[in-house]
Amino acid sequence: MDTGSLRNDWGGFVQLMDVLLPEFDHETAATRQLVERAPESRSSWTPHAKSSTLGDLCMHLARIPFWAVMVMQRTSYDLDPPDGSAPSPARYESHAATLHLFDDNVAHGRAAIGTATDVDFQARWTLQQGGRTLFAMPRVSVLRSFVLSHMIHHRGQLSVYLRLCDVPLPPIYGPTADSPRQEV
Repeated sequence: MDTGSLRNDWGGFVQLMDVLLPEFDHETAATRQLVERAPESRSSWTPHAKSSTLGDLCMHLARIPFWAVMVMQRTSYDLDPPDGSAPSPARYESHAATLHLFDDNVAHGRAAIGTATDVDFQARWTLQQGGRTLFAMPRVSVLRSFVLSHMIHHRGQLSVYLRLCDVPLPPIYGPTADSPRQEV
């Protein structure tokens, strides 16, 4: 029975996992390239008084891939549960610890996506704050918006931080001023 899968060019069905995993792999690899370039010596630097520090931004990026696990293992999450049991976010300790956390969270996130079925991806997932629903949508949509797009958004912030710290930027979707396009 077709559960909403896409047809591929050969007349078969594409599993949602087969669409999500390459995107997850590409975006997490691109994010890691930027996080690994963040200079530990500048971890407490911030471009503005209202901005996060460079280290805290890297930590936030290191935690985002774990949301794939949260989305796939639960049907909801409350950011500020009425019972006050919300965990405090981990703070930046070191560059090596941040990269280790990122890699660990990517592996767990990838495994959660890689073992899911199309039915799992279509199940509704809800984000709440203090018992109030912020949004509810199919898990596949949450993975693409709340996990991947969220990571891409903060990766964009990190690229600005790195540019302001005069750190060369790698190509992500195309060449940068630091990696000019090569003639083919």
